[in-house]
Amino acid sequence: MTGLIGSMQGGRTIMADRTVAELKQKIAQAREVIAHLMDKAAFNGAEAHRALDYFGSDEFDRNFLPWPHHGDEGLRPEELNAANDD
Repeated sequence: MTGLIGSMQGGRTIMADRTVAELKQKIAQAREVIAHLMDKAAFNGAEAHRALDYFGSDEFDRNFLPWPHHGDEGLRPEELNAANDD
């Protein structure tokens, strides 16, 4: 029994390691996309560089997004942008 439990726990570690590796790759991809979009749009502003720096680091900032965070309840009707409706 100990061997089975040990291998199950090891499997979780392998899965967690794989998930972390995939998330790091995804962040690297996000950084490349941001850099590409900056280049194509000839946009070289401070916010763009802030995004590149953020996605290039290992730190997490819950308040990174430059717009207000709305809770799980979503936006109220008066906060929606009707100009984007088709």
